[in-house]
Amino acid sequence: MIVPKHYENLNVLHENTMPHRAYYMPASKDMGSLVHDREKSDRMELLNGNWKFQFYKSIYDLQEKFYEAGYDTKGFDEIPVPGIWQNYGYDSHQYTNVRYPIPLDPPYVPQENPCGAYVHQFEYKKDSKAPKAYLNFEGVDSCFYVWINGVYVGYSQVAHATSEFDVTDHLKEGTNTLAVLVLKWCDGTYLEDQDKFRMTGIFRDVYLLKRPESVLYDYFTTTSIGENGAEIEIRANFLGESNAAENTKIVIRNHEGNTVATGTFKKCDDENFAYKAVLDITNPVLWNPEQPYLYQVLFLSENEVIIDRIGIREIHCEGSVIYINGVKAKFKGVNRHDSDPITGSAVNMEQIKKDLIMMKQHNFNAVRSSHYPNSPYFYQLCDEYGLFVTAEADNESHGTQTQYLKNSEWENVVEQWNKRIANNPDFIPATMDRTRLCVEREKNRPCIVMWSMGNECGYGCTFEESLKWTKEFDPTRLTTYESAFYQSTDREYDYSNIDVVGRMYPAFSEIDEYMEKNPDKPLLLVEYCHAMGNGPGVLEDYFELIQKYDSLCGGFVWEWCDHAIYKGQAENGKGIYYYGGDHGEEIHDGNFCMDGLVYPDRTPHTGLKEYKNIYRPARVLHYDQETGDMVLHNYMNYVDLKDYIYLIYEVSVDGEVDCVGQIELDESIPAHEEKTIKLPVSIPDSGKCHLKVSYCLKTNTQILHSDESLGFDEILLKNIDGRNQKAIELLAEMNTDNIFTVEECDRYFTIHVGQENTYRFNRLTGLFESITVKGKELLTRPMELNIWRAPTDNDRKIKLEWMNAHYDQSYARAYETSCITKNGKLHILGTLSVSAPTVQKILDVKSEWIITSDGAIQVKMDVKRDLEFPMLPRFGIRLFLNRDFDNVEYYGIGPEESYVDKRRAGSHGKYDANVLEMHEDYLRPQENGSHTDCDYLILKGKENTFAAAGERTFSFNVSPYTQEELTAKRHSYELQPCGSTVVCLDYVQNGIGSNSCGPELSEQYRLDAEQFNFEIKMIIK
Repeated sequence: MIVPKHYENLNVLHENTMPHRAYYMPASKDMGSLVHDREKSDRMELLNGNWKFQFYKSIYDLQEKFYEAGYDTKGFDEIPVPGIWQNYGYDSHQYTNVRYPIPLDPPYVPQENPCGAYVHQFEYKKDSKAPKAYLNFEGVDSCFYVWINGVYVGYSQVAHATSEFDVTDHLKEGTNTLAVLVLKWCDGTYLEDQDKFRMTGIFRDVYLLKRPESVLYDYFTTTSIGENGAEIEIRANFLGESNAAENTKIVIRNHEGNTVATGTFKKCDDENFAYKAVLDITNPVLWNPEQPYLYQVLFLSENEVIIDRIGIREIHCEGSVIYINGVKAKFKGVNRHDSDPITGSAVNMEQIKKDLIMMKQHNFNAVRSSHYPNSPYFYQLCDEYGLFVTAEADNESHGTQTQYLKNSEWENVVEQWNKRIANNPDFIPATMDRTRLCVEREKNRPCIVMWSMGNECGYGCTFEESLKWTKEFDPTRLTTYESAFYQSTDREYDYSNIDVVGRMYPAFSEIDEYMEKNPDKPLLLVEYCHAMGNGPGVLEDYFELIQKYDSLCGGFVWEWCDHAIYKGQAENGKGIYYYGGDHGEEIHDGNFCMDGLVYPDRTPHTGLKEYKNIYRPARVLHYDQETGDMVLHNYMNYVDLKDYIYLIYEVSVDGEVDCVGQIELDESIPAHEEKTIKLPVSIPDSGKCHLKVSYCLKTNTQILHSDESLGFDEILLKNIDGRNQKAIELLAEMNTDNIFTVEECDRYFTIHVGQENTYRFNRLTGLFESITVKGKELLTRPMELNIWRAPTDNDRKIKLEWMNAHYDQSYARAYETSCITKNGKLHILGTLSVSAPTVQKILDVKSEWIITSDGAIQVKMDVKRDLEFPMLPRFGIRLFLNRDFDNVEYYGIGPEESYVDKRRAGSHGKYDANVLEMHEDYLRPQENGSHTDCDYLILKGKENTFAAAGERTFSFNVSPYTQEELTAKRHSYELQPCGSTVVCLDYVQNGIGSNSCGPELSEQYRLDAEQFNFEIKMIIK
């Protein structure tokens, strides 16, 4: 082997790397902000590009010293840096969540450890004013060895951290050769078991920094706010001559470029820093996500300038409540991985910008860097755009939870989970290292309000030490760590250095229970509302709970984007996306990586639109339609609604806009306060009327454009006849001269309605088998009673019960049917059940079908469920219409899909679409496209019209795909239309929830009543 086995040695985490320091980009002179254009710095030499590359399936296959000067790389390929080698055909992708993809044998990794040899030539010119050279790697997975011009430089690990080497003595004027050996696995792999694709390579920027001999090396800026202004304290360490600190001047400028403070460093007795400067700013403008005001700070020395930004803000807890700038904090957050369907974890600034801009557009104010440090410019952008950040260390040893245990009781699993790594003293240095790499690099970022020690590792001595160091080093921020609630039988754990209790996916009852105990620490939902596939549901319920308790400081939805690998375009034009198991990998976790609020290409899921409107900046708490008094509450943390938004209101009648107006707020409504404003509207006597109040941005921000809608409220208005008039029209019986004739046999009632309509009713199923109008058959398959839906990702647990109950194989069976004519209408009475193979009948149904002389069919069903069975996915009627029924009109909640617990993205209205547009194309096919609280549905074909209406509202789906097809296929591009227009008319569907990872579906959203009634009318023309 050509390298020492540092990769299996817990005592060698790094070799020859520079001490941890804050991130910054030096230059030779004041060049303005270097945040977005850091490559413009004349002291930075970016080494990105196409590098020579050779892949080896095993470290033992690499026998030649490829790093030696003059080594011939003609046989090497080329690969982009930054980049992931799996994306270029080397090795293969693998997605796992909890389980390690290697044996659980720390610190040892598979002996046949894949590796990649990189070689890159670059030009270097010495600078007499900046003779020192530092080589920086911002991210390499998993570990790497470095040589320059054939001489060994050093070793480092921790994939998502910056490694810096002093290479001054290794460089020469002119052409230099950089060689890097990257290994797929190392002992650090056991601490990098995050829920993501396992990707390998140099995936972040590589560059040289040229610097003077004597230089500001590290600094830590903290701010405090007092009665007379703000105090800026800057502590620092220097390299080189002792007078470097004295010759460094500090200048702070405001947003307009005016100098507001200056200072110099003086020696201090701080344990971590040798020098300190204190500067005062009078009348400071504070930083917060709604007004992210940043000052510029310059460190000016003889041959170098460092430019950074300062946000003045203060964070503390009073009891169990978090205050930021004196305001009770609520985190409206989301978890985010570095992920792109084409570039993988190698994401650049533009990709990060897109994510953060979309977050701001959808009313997020916080992001958790799950579960590792991001690129430095991620935090710079969060400073600028305005997002609170929970900054997380690159630490997750979740796989220790899946070790084989004879006693698999949860208490024993937790005990053993802790012991192997989290509570193992051998891992204290590695855990501390990862904590420090996170904290030290980004300690100057005002957006960071909380340090997280990692994710899902269990708890023990490693985290006790890391938390203790963090609190001592940075008392200006809060600490959290979700896995800190695990206990040990060996000793009592120390949780004293945790400021904020973090929990994942707690049930509402668990949150209430915590709050009832009068906690001494705030509660944070570090992950909640699992957004997998069609989801999440119950977002509104969590919002209400977060508002109910001051001590519940908010949470972070899991997660931002679906993770997948783009594989081109299918013949049908759809994108091909691979997830776990699609790459031939034996150990994988399927599509559990497809759990975001946006698709891999950043197209929003309906769940993202749901989130946006739930977290709108204001809400109507009460509206008195008699007086026009409207109570408006400001849900922002810092801004006055008067300065932030104006209102657009409209009154709609049966989906048609009756009046529109605009309101400018002429009185102050400060953050967290409410005020009554006047909004008198004229309400028609008839029709279903709604008042919709939209909140529009008043002026441009850096991210948002003026007049952009930030959300809306919808209020049902009361009038004399509040029914939808189109629905009334459809429900009314048309007078005709048609008479009924009925042909009866053991199997069928064949009903002739006048000369044009013929219906065949199957007496064995209790449902219609054929509907013929003017000689044209409208049904392509017999009508069905329907209790199945293609399981959503959030049904992944309950679907096992559903399938065990054979819901997916259920069908209707009639016991008795009779047909009578009464008052000019034909009545078909039935006693039937919904049954399935191997199990007792699921439902008892008493049905009455009423056919009127105009050919309409009304059904009334009394349903009783056997309580031995689990909650139903849905209950309703499924029809298969000719595919030329392609044009859809409905009145209900739209245009986004809606369910009983996922309906805030849409509003009541009259909507038109074609059938394909009604389909939400989740990458793993599943139930989608439902619309709830509907008064009517109309489907128009080339010659005929099918409509449905109810005295009570109903839900429906219209799709080119069957639920069986959606159930069977693993990828959306594999879906085959059935050739019919599939219509599901539902009493209701079970809620969506977030039980793919979150708690069970709340009772109020379950279809689990023992008895219910369903009534709907179908109009055929």
